Amino acid sequence: MEQERRRLQQAVALAALIPVATGLYGVLFGQALTGDSVSISAESHFRFLSGLLLGIGVLFWTTVPRIEIRTDRFRILTLLIVIGGLARLAAFALTGLPSLFMIGGLVMELVVTPVLCLWQTRIANRYADAFGVA
Repeated sequence: MEQERRRLQQAVALAALIPVATGLYGVLFGQALTGDSVSISAESHFRFLSGLLLGIGVLFWTTVPRIEIRTDRFRILTLLIVIGGLARLAAFALTGLPSLFMIGGLVMELVVTPVLCLWQTRIANRYADAFGVA
């Protein structure tokens, strides 16, 4: 069980690097990430959303040390990411396919993060069975 727990911790730490890095980049450089020129208001909104992404990544990192007992936090963060992914998917349907970078984001949001959440639940359940806690 300990080896699988460590692998999950490593996977989450690595996966969270993506929202932390892209969020920080978006906060610092705004729309430069996409190469698009937008209004000042859209730029401000983009930076705000980048800050949220940065925060979500950092919060995922806070689950790593005791990942076997951070189920509630992990699920809330996963829900936020999946809702964002569904919004991105709706945008695809409404406006067409964006860059491969955005499609990669969709894969992270609707595939990778839910799989990590299921894995975390598995580890948490095994921990609860082993140590008699819920």
